Amino acid sequence: MRRRTEQRIRRYAEEHFAGRYTRLDIRFRGQFCYIDAYTEPEPLGPDWPPPDWPETREETMGRLRNTPTYLCRLRYFGDEEGWGFAFYTYSNERYELSVFPSGEFHGPPEEAFRVSARMYLR
Repeated sequence: MRRRTEQRIRRYAEEHFAGRYTRLDIRFRGQFCYIDAYTEPEPLGPDWPPPDWPETREETMGRLRNTPTYLCRLRYFGDEEGWGFAFYTYSNERYELSVFPSGEFHGPPEEAFRVSARMYLR
């Protein structure tokens, strides 16, 4: 189930969001599936870094490239379309229970990815 779910999410991401992320991290912990994305940061301005900044320009860019964007958490309820969905809210720094675009509390993992990616992968 885990391998199939990861393949479905990756396939959907490649077909619909190619170029908006550099890599995806899809990991499973018990009944949960966490999806994070990594992106290429915006270029730093010519005056970056300030004189008292503790990192070099290259170190800052490396840190930003390796900082994940948390997208969502899925919860498995027993069949391939029976996934619950929690959206990561940066304002509260936690996953919040969400509904799928259909208005249902269960749905396919691709839909959860789509909702999250539309918000965070511009």
